[in-house]
Amino acid sequence: MSIITKDISIQNEVLTLTNQRALFWGLQKTLVISDLHIGKTAHFRKAGIPIPSAILDNDLKKLQGLINYFQPEIVLVVGDLFHAEQNTDSDQFRDFIEANQNINFELIKGNHDRLKNSFYESLGISVYKTHKDVAAFRFVHDEQHCGKDIFCISGHTHPGVLIRGRGKVSIKLPCYELSEHRLILPAFSEFTGLNTKRTVASAICYGFTEKSVFEI
Repeated sequence: MSIITKDISIQNEVLTLTNQRALFWGLQKTLVISDLHIGKTAHFRKAGIPIPSAILDNDLKKLQGLINYFQPEIVLVVGDLFHAEQNTDSDQFRDFIEANQNINFELIKGNHDRLKNSFYESLGISVYKTHKDVAAFRFVHDEQHCGKDIFCISGHTHPGVLIRGRGKVSIKLPCYELSEHRLILPAFSEFTGLNTKRTVASAICYGFTEKSVFEI
């Protein structure tokens, strides 16, 4: 896995965007991701749809690579860590956390995070019901708990960008969506769709590939 980074300045803080669907805030030693949707693949398999378990394997391998690279003290998930139910994917994530006991895992609850708080506690995950404020930022899952008086970092919409080439050639890429009051992170799991409709028309997008992070 190749980690490509791009530093941007927001609220006089340096935030590092990566081509691996994660944000690193160096000053706070915090790795921020969104929409991991653990349990989604097992949920589909339970319904008879043959989704390979390798999807979660790859997502966790990517997360481990980011942890090894940045050496964060905190991994903060801004919503939808779990897809809905507790299943075999949940057990796999428990093993992942136990292998990273030096990391504090935190969760801002998203619309899919419906498991009981006792379950998160059993994993050692600190849970915030709606938001977490740190310095000049508010971390949330969606815009419901944002406001113009504070800059929000969120997920939920799975932002993507459509790049058109010559003729009818086009490609969709995940992206970070930056507007005046908000930064929306791409979905961390690759088993998610892409929403190419901008939340704010004037937003700047940072798309990425395996080899680059670039402003659009």
